[in-house]
Amino acid sequence: MNFPFYIAKRYLRSKSSQNAVNIINFITFLVIVIGSAALFVVLSAFAGLKTFSLSFTNTFDPDLKALPAYGKHFSITPEEENKLQQVQGLANYSKELEERVYLTFRDKSHFAYIKGIDGNYRSVTGVDSTLYFGNWGITEYNGVVGIGIYNLLNVPLDNYQTPLTALVPKPGKGSISQQSFSSKPYNELPLVVSGVYAVEENLDKKYVFAQLPLVQTFLEKDSTQISGINFKLNGQLPLEDVRNELKTILGNKVLVLNRQEQNSTLYRMLNTENLATYLIFTLVLIIALFNVVGAIIMMILDKQQNSKTLFSLGATIKELRSIYFTQGLLVTTLGGLIGVLIGSLLIGSQLAFGWLKITPSLAYPVEYNLMNVVVVLGTIVVLGFVSSQIASSRISRRLIAS
Repeated sequence: MNFPFYIAKRYLRSKSSQNAVNIINFITFLVIVIGSAALFVVLSAFAGLKTFSLSFTNTFDPDLKALPAYGKHFSITPEEENKLQQVQGLANYSKELEERVYLTFRDKSHFAYIKGIDGNYRSVTGVDSTLYFGNWGITEYNGVVGIGIYNLLNVPLDNYQTPLTALVPKPGKGSISQQSFSSKPYNELPLVVSGVYAVEENLDKKYVFAQLPLVQTFLEKDSTQISGINFKLNGQLPLEDVRNELKTILGNKVLVLNRQEQNSTLYRMLNTENLATYLIFTLVLIIALFNVVGAIIMMILDKQQNSKTLFSLGATIKELRSIYFTQGLLVTTLGGLIGVLIGSLLIGSQLAFGWLKITPSLAYPVEYNLMNVVVVLGTIVVLGFVSSQIASSRISRRLIAS
């Protein structure tokens, strides 16, 4: 057995004759356990919150989405549609046309986006699961609105006598004042609300869904003009392979984005929050691991006579330093493992029983991720390595000779 490791292991299990040293060692070990457990729990909680937050947008976001590279619209030809139907890794696709509109109902109004969708939209996205009440029967002059729009405008369902009205400026050149006064400078679209969806506050106030041909007529676009294509993959091919094939078919007029790129701002914000939390708790661990330095130095002083004996028997200064370095590394690694185990039990109990609630019916979201285990243990080992190196460097010939 390696000599420094053998002695360090003996020191780790043995008690000092000085009670104060034993107390310091116990507190140091306890701080490492609590710190690593806290870091693991917080990272798991943020991972759960990230998944929970993205679950809202993922109901609207497809696996891949083609958006115009320039402007707000692009055209898709029948030949391109035939090629899309032959893509091996594609389960289905759906065309859409989106534009900002002014909604009015009686004396209330709201700015939102009208999204014209075809019959495949519900099979490409998970929008069906967001229906709060009513139905997704989007037929001619029927639409589905978010619960936010529904509450703001107080528009009832199936109100054929006084429908919701969408207004959009007419496309054309020149200002509104230059257009003929004999006609209105905007297009009107009456919509009978047939259903209401609910996802989260911002999305609930954003969209009105209607038939694609109806919205194309409303916006004075032809049947080939759209603002996006949603793609659902069947898993037969890797996402990047399908993405490259779609780019080849549609050309440079579109950008084909994955889910993360469709919500780059949200992903960036969540990742930044996760990194900031990790750095804050790592700083706490750095402060806590100063205790390791102090505990090892106290152990060096307590075992000074033993070190002299070992030195007299032929141990080198390097080997003596390795003893205390190894001891510090063992303490931090063992404390980190126990801390991660405790954190894993807490996260597992939350996943199994949901004892911590956000609302009476919604458990706080957490996620057990092996990457978090690696991150926590890696952080503990690196910090333990540095602190043990600093403390063990106190061993010198002068100390042994004194």
